[in-house]
Amino acid sequence: MDKPTHLIEFEAMLLGRHLYLNSPRARTGGRLERSAYILLSRIRMEGPMSIGQLSDAFGLDASTLNRQTAAMLRGGLVERIPDPDGGMARKFRITDEGEHRLDTHRAEAIQGLEKVMSDWDPEEVATFAAYLKRFNTDIENLDERPWPRP
Repeated sequence: MDKPTHLIEFEAMLLGRHLYLNSPRARTGGRLERSAYILLSRIRMEGPMSIGQLSDAFGLDASTLNRQTAAMLRGGLVERIPDPDGGMARKFRITDEGEHRLDTHRAEAIQGLEKVMSDWDPEEVATFAAYLKRFNTDIENLDERPWPRP
């Protein structure tokens, strides 16, 4: 690990592990699956989306998305609806249960982050957030798949 990029790769790997494993629900088995959390977040930001739109947004093949959305349908997190714009493809819309689970998962994640950073100055937290946003935006620009932001 003689280069800063090697350290960034290693720390990013650990960050993903820590964020996913250290919520209270993760330890009890009540968490959202990682793929559901990400898909629900995107559907919330953009509104109902078809498999094709999800494929374009994530760069995933339809079979992967069919498996992931089927699990979300079984869990009552999304429902299939006719295209509100009159298109042929049916779309996935987040359900009230999906909204509730997403809100709960996000609140627990934020609570965990606030606990970890409780000794940080507010400026340090803001600077870290700005660097993460820049890092993610640069990845999205290279991949040509921007993520909608509030």
